[in-house]
Amino acid sequence: MSQIPIRSKLPDVGTTIFTVMSGLANQYNAINLGQGFPDYEMSEELMNKVSEVMKKGWNQYVPMQGYMPLRESIAEKIGFLYQTKIFPDSQITITPGGTYAIYTALTTILQPGDEVIVFEPGYDSYIPNIEINGAIPVLINLKFPGYEIDWDEVRKKISPKTKAIILNSPHNPTGSVISEKDIKELRSVVAGTSIFIISDEVYEHLIFDGLEHMSILRYPDLLERSFVCFSFGKTYNCTGWKLGYCISSPESMIEFRKVHQFNCFCCHTPSQVALAEFLKNKEAYLSLSHIMQEKRDYFIELMKQTKFDLLTSHGSYFIGAKYDRISNEGDKDFAIRITKELGVAAIPVSAFYRNGTDNRVLRFCFCKKKETLEAAAERLAGIR
Repeated sequence: MSQIPIRSKLPDVGTTIFTVMSGLANQYNAINLGQGFPDYEMSEELMNKVSEVMKKGWNQYVPMQGYMPLRESIAEKIGFLYQTKIFPDSQITITPGGTYAIYTALTTILQPGDEVIVFEPGYDSYIPNIEINGAIPVLINLKFPGYEIDWDEVRKKISPKTKAIILNSPHNPTGSVISEKDIKELRSVVAGTSIFIISDEVYEHLIFDGLEHMSILRYPDLLERSFVCFSFGKTYNCTGWKLGYCISSPESMIEFRKVHQFNCFCCHTPSQVALAEFLKNKEAYLSLSHIMQEKRDYFIELMKQTKFDLLTSHGSYFIGAKYDRISNEGDKDFAIRITKELGVAAIPVSAFYRNGTDNRVLRFCFCKKKETLEAAAERLAGIR
């Protein structure tokens, strides 16, 4: 029997760079500073809570929108952090991860031929999410080396077909963050339009140097046209849980849930029940920035023994590193070489550009144990 051909909806998409580099890391027994996940355990208290609620029988479906006490805890947290009132019944939906929330938001609003402004380098799911919905990504490079948004360029790229702008702060892969000035510019750009905002805020609690997270949730006029996406995995060091949530206006959330209910319907019940109580512990998320900044600063200090030049990172798990003083190789070739020769895996930042823009920068993930960072830096110091 001959194979039935499939007309690919993503003909330009292959295996992600994360899979490639993690595969090489496993093959060469390398220290993996590529993919964004911690190598230390999550909260024992939270793990125990999940186990407890499973034993108490919380193992069946919860409502499609998510476990109500969890949505109430999220709304309470938003009020505390951002002084914004969110209605848990009509504005919050629990999702299987932040990436899913972004995909569902885009699928909710996009029609074939719509345009979406995407900043690069950018998280690798954005463009495929747009294209699988028959829409068109309109790409704008962030200004190197600080990776700031060029708002004049944004204005030039706005067209009658512009349906949405995707924002990500703190930013993956660069660690840049948006400022009050960016919010002012954003307001100016979308005023009087029907443009939606997709705000990827999965690293909201990983922001450094005394900066405030400029969440879209702070601004009711922007929230009414936004889908704001979050991740419990990034907050509580449990990326394998694949649990997050999306917040929008009541009217937009109605349409979001129409898509959501026929995709996953609902998420892992025991985790939601445990998180509903755990989220009330403010210190568990308020302490995260300090903890992760300590790791960033320690990695920066360790890397002074190498010939890498680290760029600025004000948030996330990640920091960029230029290697001009070491090699003129393209970043992908260089990343593969140091994985094989030195046993340290990183991600080439050109992989986060559709056109492969190569500034000779690698992305290192520093959400690791001290001994992991020490071993990686020692190996990287030995490069020739």
